[in-house]
Amino acid sequence: MAIGIEAPPADWLLSSRERDNPDTLLDSRRVGALAWSTGNDVRALVHGATYFRELLSAVQAMEEGDSLFFTDWRGDANQRLDGPGTEIGPVFAAAASRGVRVRGLLWRSHGDRFQFSANENRHLGDEIEAAGGQCLLDMRVRPFGSHHQKLVVLRHPLRPQRDVAFIGGIDLCHSRRDDQSHAGDPQWQKMAAVYGDRPPWHDIQLAIHGPAVGDAEAVFRERWDDPAPLSRNPIHLIGERVHREDRTARALPPQLPDPAPRGNQAVQLLRTYPRRRPGYPFAKAGERSVALGYSKAVGKARSLIYVEDQYLWSLDVAQIFAEALTRQPGLHLIVVIPRFPDQDGRTAVPPNLLGREPALRLLREAGGSRFGVYGLENAAGTPIYVHAKVCVIDDTWACVGSDNANRRSWTHDSELSCAVLDTSTDDPGSGGSWARALRLELAREHLGRALTDPEADDPARTFEVFRECAADLDAWHRSGAAGPRPHGQLRTYEQLELSRLTRIWATPMYRFLFDPDGRSRQLRRRNAY
Repeated sequence: MAIGIEAPPADWLLSSRERDNPDTLLDSRRVGALAWSTGNDVRALVHGATYFRELLSAVQAMEEGDSLFFTDWRGDANQRLDGPGTEIGPVFAAAASRGVRVRGLLWRSHGDRFQFSANENRHLGDEIEAAGGQCLLDMRVRPFGSHHQKLVVLRHPLRPQRDVAFIGGIDLCHSRRDDQSHAGDPQWQKMAAVYGDRPPWHDIQLAIHGPAVGDAEAVFRERWDDPAPLSRNPIHLIGERVHREDRTARALPPQLPDPAPRGNQAVQLLRTYPRRRPGYPFAKAGERSVALGYSKAVGKARSLIYVEDQYLWSLDVAQIFAEALTRQPGLHLIVVIPRFPDQDGRTAVPPNLLGREPALRLLREAGGSRFGVYGLENAAGTPIYVHAKVCVIDDTWACVGSDNANRRSWTHDSELSCAVLDTSTDDPGSGGSWARALRLELAREHLGRALTDPEADDPARTFEVFRECAADLDAWHRSGAAGPRPHGQLRTYEQLELSRLTRIWATPMYRFLFDPDGRSRQLRRRNAY
């Protein structure tokens, strides 16, 4: 069966009712409460270097009266967007000095001694504040939770054609500025030793023009206008006084009209907000549209699901894919994940492996020879850390964002992802053209060559090409690297077994710290989202 299913957006995207969050502005702000926008132009920016260069150009072109809104998990003020003199802190501060309204929400984070980013996020905020902008450290999360959204919105009242939203998995921080060579970012964060001194990094961000920019801005405004204190932790309150941090968000001007249509993509923004006390005013019972959006789209899969993910943990998440494999005997599933956890250490590695092991076992049982899972390495043989969060289903529905395929991302942390569906009707096969282009671009990089049309259009042949590419590189390594290195980056994923004793102590760490559940008791009991 050829890949590519033409269908109206309502068949694949969530309705306002299916989003199950009556408190959000996302659906009520549009005539008819339509839960997505049409007429968008969406481009996939594969690699951090690609995204950073485009972001730099866009910010440097901003003028007085424009607005720059961003949310981030981690931001390093000295991270270069391109060469020397393009550090994020000074670039954003310079925009604020020109009269650009710069407003940011950074996760406050835990202490740096636990390999988090409290000080780095504060430094970025300080530079922006000194130039006249405002950057708040936001800890309105569940215990052990984080704000994980990666969003930048640029609005131009006098030049609306320049309005753009960047949504995806790339933080404004060290290690992200890698490119197709995968030599790593010269400004790197320490990772597991297997990734070397300059860890290779694979990631994706979307550049969106069109009406969906208004939705992205609404996501930012909902969080910015939340009247709840930024943190209720008394230690944070002391730190705020010591560092003279802002605690009150400045009022934003009324939102501009949405940009005019300019493309053929329908875009739906999917979020995760946990159930917490006090509840978010824009998601009083939480929002799990990431999980619900995936559940609906995966449930419609018939031929090929392609996934890139940082984790792929949790039986609850794997079950959705496993049920699709069981229900559809012609369905194939290709998964690309990191070959190794990002951190070394006795307490870091086992919970990572423990979370992934049962998920992969379930998928292998359901898919058999129709399920393949791979890691990546660069030309030097160094593993590439897969930080991308991508899913392409039947070359029709594609999703790129901040969420990982695990319980934490689907229920516990704040997340933002972008589901994209091509609405062009120029030819019978156009329903999957945007998703197809994304899948083929990623396949070309990982395989080291382009798929031919017969390979690309037949899910079984696509699956086999991936399997053969990984098998060839695996065999070359087993031979001691004799002869020319085979093309491509793919390695068959293999995981070490954990001892019974390790499982005993790692299980509670995995369940409560690494992959917690932010659902209500009722939803947990029903194993529903």
